[in-house]
Amino acid sequence: MKEEIKQFFRGEVDDSPETLTKYSHDASIFSVQPKLVVYPKDNADVQALVKWVHTNKEILPNLSITARSAGTDMSGGAINDSIIMDFTRYMNGIISINSYKAIVEPGVYYRDMERETLTHGAIMPSYTASKELCAVGGMVANNAGGEKSIKYGKTEEYVTELEVVLSDGSIETIHPMTKNEVEAKSLEKTLYGKICRELFFMLKRNHTEIMRAKPNVSKNSAGYYLWNVWDENKELFDLCKLFVGSQGTLGIITKITFRLVPVETHSNVMAIFLPNIERLGDIVEDILPYEPDSLESYDDYSMKLAVRFFFDFFKQLGFVGAIKLGVEFLPELWMMIRGGIPKLILLVEVSGQTDREVGAKLDEIDLVIKNYGYKTRIAKSPLEAQKYWKIRRESFNLLRKHIKGKRTAPFIDDVIVLPKHLPEFLPKLQHLIKKYNLTYTIAGHAGNGNFHIIPLMDLTNPLSVTTILDLSEEVYQLVRDYQGSITAEHNDGIIRTPYLPLMYGDSICKLFTEVKYLFDPLVILNPGKKVGGTKEDIRRALSQNPLNKTHNS
Repeated sequence: MKEEIKQFFRGEVDDSPETLTKYSHDASIFSVQPKLVVYPKDNADVQALVKWVHTNKEILPNLSITARSAGTDMSGGAINDSIIMDFTRYMNGIISINSYKAIVEPGVYYRDMERETLTHGAIMPSYTASKELCAVGGMVANNAGGEKSIKYGKTEEYVTELEVVLSDGSIETIHPMTKNEVEAKSLEKTLYGKICRELFFMLKRNHTEIMRAKPNVSKNSAGYYLWNVWDENKELFDLCKLFVGSQGTLGIITKITFRLVPVETHSNVMAIFLPNIERLGDIVEDILPYEPDSLESYDDYSMKLAVRFFFDFFKQLGFVGAIKLGVEFLPELWMMIRGGIPKLILLVEVSGQTDREVGAKLDEIDLVIKNYGYKTRIAKSPLEAQKYWKIRRESFNLLRKHIKGKRTAPFIDDVIVLPKHLPEFLPKLQHLIKKYNLTYTIAGHAGNGNFHIIPLMDLTNPLSVTTILDLSEEVYQLVRDYQGSITAEHNDGIIRTPYLPLMYGDSICKLFTEVKYLFDPLVILNPGKKVGGTKEDIRRALSQNPLNKTHNS
């Protein structure tokens, strides 16, 4: 296979043991070893390889392609057992950027794009906590959201055009179309024409059922977003809304156009210390009218980790920077010594055109919170604000580095319900986890009701697989009871695809399958994600991970 591909593929083709081992992993708990890793030079390479796989699928039934950028996916969405296509080596170009849009290739790291957009006073605001590590292709594939999603929404709001290689190797530019444009495109005797024709009628025919299935939350990355494609009010048909969040299962993205927004010039953070979560939903509802940029949270265990392993920050900030940050931690350390560590810390960030505007808004929020009798602190400096963000962003890494004999196990890591349900939902969630005697951290986007639960597990224990499968089932049933989503932003991948019928029901999942086969009839694009994944896939991918076979920190 390697030598045949090298005859037409201009990029690099690698099947060395070291490379195959590296690409067996993403940021999930799984391991699946590919047969080959390729690094395309351009979209012509992508087209040529897709055509070759399409042609040879009948004689090599296990052939498939999984597109991959930085490999930071926590769901197992960036791994498979055939061909991995990595875009970060060559297809990482910034084509053009101005104050209102950026045109880039999928292998561009978000940090590099942001550096350029900031020179134009603009930003693509759906960045994640891992924004220093992730690439934009993965952000589009997963429909990423982050700490500013309460104000700005997710990546789906900022993708205005996509260049996509379809499963037959044809290349198309995807953008919003009027009804007349869709009807004209439907007459074309191409795969894209067929997709437009059949998908349009499918959406019209099942409109009521599809809209009823839409999760009642502000963020969702589960399944295919069928309710977003056809806007009846505007009469716009936008396949970008379907490709975003599809994890490379419908086509391979080779170019992205992002809409940008102006950067607010002034901002500040308030910390709210909650002794319990009984009034959490009320607090969130009271803060939202002030239109915060962020309304984030982390738990008492995350705070303890930050104080206990504070010296990790020396590596990131240097001696002087870490000492300055250490001084900022003294109030929290004193709080812990006195036994008053809060159960949950809320971070409220607001922005504006002047410091006075920002300060006035935070003072108003502070007065609201004082009615609850809770302690608050408005950051007095950027360094103090940085302290709170450090804890929020680093808790996962601190767990991963310092807990001996166990490892972080993201599998119920991205649930979301309406914020008003949190006082009921979170205790029930914690009760379910407690049954399995797991240590875990909770952090997340409280303003959206989206929480990241990261347990610590000994995955060398054969019972851990059963725990993962059973606890997932129980947690997702609870999420369904509150009309939430099993994944707000991390997507389905290997870990959640088998639970989509639990969330949506069989009839909607049947529509998902029809969509997959309409776009990819030979199933050559990232199989087992969104459609066709099973619990046995979870067991297999867990058992193949060498990190799960020996104790490690």
